Amino acid sequence: MNNLKVGFSRGNINPPMGIEIGGYYKVRRADGILDDLEVNALAINSGDKTILMLSLDHCGVFRNLADLFRTRISEATGVDVNSISISATHTHTAPRMRLGIKDKLESDYIEFVINRAVDAAKFAIADLKDAKMGWGIGTAPRLAFVRRYRMKDGSIKTNPGVNNPDIVSPIGDVDERVSVLRFDREGADSIVFAHFGCHPDVVGGCKISADWPGLLRRTVEKVLDNTKCIFFNGAEGDVNHVNVSPRPGEFNGMFVDFDDVSRGYAHAEYFARVITGGVLQAFDKVKYVDVDNIATLTKTIKVPSNMPDPKDIPQAKKISDLHNAGKDDEIPFKGMMLTTVVAEAARMLRLENGPEFFELEFIGLSIGPVAIFGIPGEPFTGIGRAIKETEGYELVLPMCLTNGSQGYFPMYDAYAEGGYEARGSNYKAGVAELIIDEGKKLLAELGE
Repeated sequence: MNNLKVGFSRGNINPPMGIEIGGYYKVRRADGILDDLEVNALAINSGDKTILMLSLDHCGVFRNLADLFRTRISEATGVDVNSISISATHTHTAPRMRLGIKDKLESDYIEFVINRAVDAAKFAIADLKDAKMGWGIGTAPRLAFVRRYRMKDGSIKTNPGVNNPDIVSPIGDVDERVSVLRFDREGADSIVFAHFGCHPDVVGGCKISADWPGLLRRTVEKVLDNTKCIFFNGAEGDVNHVNVSPRPGEFNGMFVDFDDVSRGYAHAEYFARVITGGVLQAFDKVKYVDVDNIATLTKTIKVPSNMPDPKDIPQAKKISDLHNAGKDDEIPFKGMMLTTVVAEAARMLRLENGPEFFELEFIGLSIGPVAIFGIPGEPFTGIGRAIKETEGYELVLPMCLTNGSQGYFPMYDAYAEGGYEARGSNYKAGVAELIIDEGKKLLAELGE
């Protein structure tokens, strides 16, 4: 028996110019708008249970701010706070949002976005209509690439540069699946829930942009009449758009940026079109399933901290001081390796006096035979693949940066190998495997 209602809403969250943009280890301030930032809200109801899932065009919402979002939305809608998820798309061309910051532009913007999120949640609930759900999977080939590489000197580098002759091989596999949930509603637009895992850091620069997730939503809606699209990012911690060995034509519309990363707005548009192709592969041929029950479950675990060796602190302070003084040219690294050592130094200083453990909160949501697992940071694709294989469901979707932005979750081997993500991670080796284990347990309990 089908007992499902679904609602949708969207709000514009463009910031004032001059606000600081997040996503890099350098200060950028907004000096224009390429395309709109948005908050998209999906309301799902079955019987006396309602779930709210919000997708925010932002690099990542810290846990204390995510908790504030969820509390305010809960107070305004009556939906239980543990049935509300806030996911960041992870665009690197959106404003920073830090609670307690003295910058008035940023503090005012935070309040503006919270209010818009509350409105979107309320409007999504008001938009609830009888619906049926189908799911399907397409593919988006040669978009996402592993960004960690083994080099000829035995080192491991993240984004070592296009056509670098010292690259031996990538480490890991990409997941090119585009997962789709299709909600057909009585007397209202259909809704496409699109899911794909890759870093949205394609645009760069100092102009506001939702990057390819925003362009994807708009492209899907242009191609499919009477349809709204909401996007959720998957396991993207070790993959991005950088093709280090491009075929003829694949570098069109791109340039090599300051950190040896190739970027370009035209490539973000291409990204959107190719993922839309994956959506279209699935859209007409989804498997429709009855939904007579929805459920949510949250779980908090403790993870050991990646505290530094005290002997490394003096060098970390030296690197950090030079970087903060704008003297990167005095640090003996360039491009992405510079970013790596700066991130590692910041991690060491941040954790010099602890804490010894961090708490991570996960959220599981089930919609009939489909499960969604929210992770409060950036999981490697190995986590995503393992979570997708959880038994008991027809489809499992891992979502990154959900109800928190608590850094990278690298696989165990990455710590010995090195690279940007592991060297800057707050967590000791084993965090990925712990997330997989606890995630499968949570989803099993959710399905009972």
